[in-house]
Amino acid sequence: MNKLLWVSTALAALTVGSVAQAQVAGSWMVRAGGTILRPNVSSGDLTTPSLPSTQIAVSNAAQISGGITYMLTDHFSVDLPVALPFSHDITGANAIGGVGKIGTVKALPATLTLQWRSMEANSLIRPYIGAGLTYAKFFDARGTSTLTAMTGGTPNNPTTMSVESKWIPTFQLGVSYALDKKWFVDAHMTYSPLTTRTTLSTGQTIDATLNPTSFSLAVGMMF
Repeated sequence: MNKLLWVSTALAALTVGSVAQAQVAGSWMVRAGGTILRPNVSSGDLTTPSLPSTQIAVSNAAQISGGITYMLTDHFSVDLPVALPFSHDITGANAIGGVGKIGTVKALPATLTLQWRSMEANSLIRPYIGAGLTYAKFFDARGTSTLTAMTGGTPNNPTTMSVESKWIPTFQLGVSYALDKKWFVDAHMTYSPLTTRTTLSTGQTIDATLNPTSFSLAVGMMF
C-alpha cells in the first residue's frame, strides 16, 4: 500500500511538473490550426439607380490560421493571430435574392490582442479573455458578369468594385488546455463590430454591417 501511495504521489508530482512551465511570465507560445470567419450581415440598400431594397449577403469562409503569444506576466499575455486570406462570396439579397453571386472579396484581418488568463500558470486548463485592435483589410474585390448586367455595364466595360478597409476593435474569449510541458490545444472565438462600404465603378455604393465572428481551433507549442 505504501509503495502504491508513493507511486501515485510521484505520478501526480510529474503531472504538475510537466505543466508548471507552461504559461509563465516570459514564455512564448506558437500555434497552428484553422479558423472559420462568419460575417453577421445587415445590409443597406444600393444607391440609385437600383431597385428598392437591393441588398447583399456575404458568405462564411474557412482558412488555415495560427498565432504567436507572449506571456507578459503569469496572467497577462499579448497575442498576434495569423492566417491566410479569407475568400468571401458576395451574393444578392432581398430584392435581388435570386441572382446568385455578384462578387468576391478577400479579407485579411491583422489583430493584436491583450489577454488576461485565469487560473494558475501550472493549470491544465486556462480560460482567457482578450481585447485588441484589428485592421480589417479587404482586397482583390471582383464583380461577376451578373453584377455587370445589373448595373448597366458591358463585357467590354464591366462593373468593378472595391471594399473599404477599416480599423476596428476586437473582443476575444478562449481557453487553452495543456497536453504536457510543451504542447497545448487552444480554442477561441472573436467578435468585431464592423460596418464597411462597397463602391462600384458606376459610382453606386452600398453600406453593410458585417460584425464578423470567428471560431478558431489550434494545436501549439510552448517554450
